[in-house]
Amino acid sequence: MFKVVSPESIGIKSAWIEKFIKHLQGKGLPMHDVVIMRGNAVCCEAYWKPFHKDFCHRQYSQTKSFTSIAIGLLEEEGKISLDDKIADYFRDKIKRKLPEYLENQTIRDMLMMTTTSYNGVNWLVAENKDMVDIYFHQTEITHPAGTIWRYDSNGSHILSMLVEKLSGKSLLAYLKEKLFNKMDAFQNAQILKGPVGESWGDSAMICTPNDMLSFARLVMNYGTWQGERLMNEQYLREATSALTALTEFGNSIVGYGYQIWKLRNNSFGFLGLGKQLTVCNPEKDIILVLNSDCQGSPYDVYGIIFDYYFEDIVENITETVLPEDPAARESLRNLCDSLTLHSIHGIPKTQIQENIDGKTFLALGENAQGITKFCFSFDGKNGGVFRYTNAQGDKELPFAINANEFCKFPQFGYSNEYGGLPTTDGYLYDCAVSAAWMDNTRFQIYVQVIDKYFGNCTMTFCFKDEFVGVEMRKYAEGFMEEYQGSFVAKQI
Repeated sequence: MFKVVSPESIGIKSAWIEKFIKHLQGKGLPMHDVVIMRGNAVCCEAYWKPFHKDFCHRQYSQTKSFTSIAIGLLEEEGKISLDDKIADYFRDKIKRKLPEYLENQTIRDMLMMTTTSYNGVNWLVAENKDMVDIYFHQTEITHPAGTIWRYDSNGSHILSMLVEKLSGKSLLAYLKEKLFNKMDAFQNAQILKGPVGESWGDSAMICTPNDMLSFARLVMNYGTWQGERLMNEQYLREATSALTALTEFGNSIVGYGYQIWKLRNNSFGFLGLGKQLTVCNPEKDIILVLNSDCQGSPYDVYGIIFDYYFEDIVENITETVLPEDPAARESLRNLCDSLTLHSIHGIPKTQIQENIDGKTFLALGENAQGITKFCFSFDGKNGGVFRYTNAQGDKELPFAINANEFCKFPQFGYSNEYGGLPTTDGYLYDCAVSAAWMDNTRFQIYVQVIDKYFGNCTMTFCFKDEFVGVEMRKYAEGFMEEYQGSFVAKQI
């Protein structure tokens, strides 16, 4: 879709990009891809295997920015005013007299996330799956809309439902008709659905990095694509500005517009769970697309990424062509070709590994995971299998030592096309599993789910005599609940 050029030809040194990628690598961040574009040319595509340029990646809350653009299109069509009360569009489903603050909440308030309260209901795990019912029957009404900024994913979901109600189409179909088909983009994209069939418009766009580049380029051009105006400029300028100043996120995130973040260096961006992000800098005409799964990271990952990106690359960009540097470009290419998904690493195998190989451990009493017994089988090379029994029956989880084993995560029932609804067809998530001895008595398994849903889980086994302490910690939205908690087991 976009031409590929050398970094130097558009005022960027290959060495700067290599430095940026190495900085991310040095922090051990589970990166998936990095793509950089200046003007209409791509100067770097880096994919951590098994990810690749055609992989359709879940964008999580970057989806909110797509919903915002769809709202802007509705306004342009004259179907809404941003100062309309949101409740007026859902009267048929509201079963009570609304509190004054909620009654007066506008579409603009919702775009800006200055809504009446923080609605903390997570419909993924709640019994009630009807988002309209959840949203308009909330009880924590604390302040007038248009005053306090609080992150409100449920409100974004309602805005997506408004788009579908007024357009008569799914969110993605509407965006394709109005924008994407004219851009030859998002042809293989999808948006997962909420449990009642609506688009999951605050979290579930799935598309390629190049699709995200196209979307970012359209927004950063304030609605034009290859010289043709596709959308109202005024809405996009408002949407990408700091309508609300933010101070709680450090110096990297400075404000919020219409479901779009205002960032340092007069940039704006779309941000999603796990650190899916797209950063647009109009002054330097540069776009960064980055996908990862940093859920549970102990670092300020936004701070790390933004600091390195702006300091290593953006602030150094020149407006003139730089001399070509074949050696530096080759070094960058070799680095990109060598990238693989993050895995855990430890010391060489210990004596304990030989002692526990093939032995069965029984859980001492009930535990949150429902695990009754387990064993490890090592293959004598660089991997093995973790076998365990839980409430679903016998499970097998292959792993590689100090590397990734790619397989299916063995837990059944996790959501597929419809968020919050358990599957019954045997659907399993793709995952990567690495393992390592972290010291002489502590063995760890690290699972990364890399599917339509992203998440990770660390399983730690601490051995002493015939006993083992087990601790599992998961970072995943709406699944892996069976892999959270601790217990003790004994070898038999």
